[in-house]
Amino acid sequence: MGTTYRMHSAVNQFISQAIYDGKLIAASHNDKQTIDVPEDYKGVLDKEAGIITVPVQHEGNTQASDEEVDVIKVLAKQLIGRLLHDKNGTSRPLAWNDILFVAPYNHQVNKLQEALGHQVKVGSVDKFQGQEAPVIILSMCASDASDSPRGMDFLFDKHRLNVAISRAQSMAVVVYSPAILNTSINSVRQMEQMNVFCKLEQVL
Repeated sequence: MGTTYRMHSAVNQFISQAIYDGKLIAASHNDKQTIDVPEDYKGVLDKEAGIITVPVQHEGNTQASDEEVDVIKVLAKQLIGRLLHDKNGTSRPLAWNDILFVAPYNHQVNKLQEALGHQVKVGSVDKFQGQEAPVIILSMCASDASDSPRGMDFLFDKHRLNVAISRAQSMAVVVYSPAILNTSINSVRQMEQMNVFCKLEQVL
């Protein structure tokens, strides 16, 4: 018997396969939780729901990335005002309060807060555990996982990734440097962690 959760099935698909061996089941009415894509929109945020990965080139960053902050500001503004539908059939424009901005390190949390304003919800993975929102934007921020504080085991920890992405009721946007996928792997555990992150790219 599977477990039910509040995520749209397009988000649940990744969490179920990567973390729960396919046993996590999204309730059917969760698929009403969508965000309209403007007809003339040509950018990366071209899904009504699900996981979207956004690679951002940068190097030398360990706990924060100005490059990712700049991209996240643009992405957030592209989402604000889109028509948000909830599972009860109610629709309204998506607002800043509907987005949780998440980062693994407080340095990036502070940069995002400064760039986006104090009215938005920005915090670490631990801060938002138990909370949910229509949209989650996760900033990985490190250029090289092995150089980041607490190393690859912290940055790619699958349980923390689970907590971050499973906050999303409709959409999870993951912003990251492609270079972190080239991090040297020193154990089977690290390989498993890397594989979980790589599965993000495979979610349709």
